[in-house]
Amino acid sequence: MPGKALILVENLSVPFDRRVWQESTTLRDAGWEVHVICPQGTKRDTEPEAVIDGVRIHRYPLKAATGGPAGYLQEYGSALWHTFRLARKIGPVDVVHACNPPDLLFLVARMLKRRGAKFVFDQHDLVPELYLSRFDRGKDLLYRGVCALERATYRAADVVIATNESYRDVALTRGGKRPEDVFVVRSAPVVDRFRQVPPEPELKRGKPNMLCYLGVMGPQDGVDYALRALAKLRDDLGRTDWHAVFVGSGDAFDAMVALSKELRLDDQVEFTGRIPDADLVRYLSTADVCLAPDPLNPLNDVSTMNKIMEYMAMSRPIVSFDLREARVSAGEAAVYAPANDELEFAKLTARLMDDPAERERMGELGAARVAGPLSWANSAKALLAAYAATGR
Repeated sequence: MPGKALILVENLSVPFDRRVWQESTTLRDAGWEVHVICPQGTKRDTEPEAVIDGVRIHRYPLKAATGGPAGYLQEYGSALWHTFRLARKIGPVDVVHACNPPDLLFLVARMLKRRGAKFVFDQHDLVPELYLSRFDRGKDLLYRGVCALERATYRAADVVIATNESYRDVALTRGGKRPEDVFVVRSAPVVDRFRQVPPEPELKRGKPNMLCYLGVMGPQDGVDYALRALAKLRDDLGRTDWHAVFVGSGDAFDAMVALSKELRLDDQVEFTGRIPDADLVRYLSTADVCLAPDPLNPLNDVSTMNKIMEYMAMSRPIVSFDLREARVSAGEAAVYAPANDELEFAKLTARLMDDPAERERMGELGAARVAGPLSWANSAKALLAAYAATGR
């Protein structure tokens, strides 16, 4: 029978974290009393406590890390202290549902397990691969430390939720979990958030084609690859018939704006930062080609990119590097450049710019995938099955 669930998340506020919000409302609709502990946002989700659509949200102040691993240790230490504090305030729960990163929340889950809770580990990222991809420090002492924390999290978990089959394989092999205890709950775009509106030609700044990037701008997200590919589109292919818009923010944002100027792209590339959903939909409805420049690295090859799912929800064709899970998500809704090959990425972009019929075909294929096999309705069933597997 449904009971009381506590969801722990550290890297985004809720309901801004779309996946966690979908999980929360799915559990609420199934009869669970849902509590969420998360950080406060800076411009939204700023209240320390809120009840939104029946979900009780408890937020704490958190200063995001800057610099290298030492900054993350400080951030995670503060988040862990606040999470312990708020979990004690909420009291006993039937299920504690911890979303990584970091792989430290098992410490809170272990405390709650002693009071009778079951522990669901929702693995949003493979943190060892994230460490290798983000910091380029190799398999040093800190890497071995994050591997140990991942092992401890797997050991403590009664059930593991994986975002795709690649992550599930890691839970079975590296994590040593039983197949019946690991469930794939894919992230899916909120369809109501992505409704096409009439295109606005003025957003193209007088150019016939608009290219669009949507997503986080961190060191591993490939915005630098996209910018260098656009420079090759102009310099090597002689194409200036485009305007590019980069929507989103992150700790590499300022560096990417500087790189755009260094590449003399600032007259053709626009950085919006984070924008309201209504404006996001305007840009995506106007875009001719969407960019997924995530480079091949240990994390990206096996991760599902939210941007790809959101492009497909808006019926946009995609240019991506050839990554394993990118192909699983997009199928024929994307064209794939050899991994990290910026010139080929530029050539594929130019090819789609010149072929509106192919763009339309790809867009329709992507929208059908998001509405069908990759829809949240299917993920919701898997989530409820995972909770049922806890026996609570």
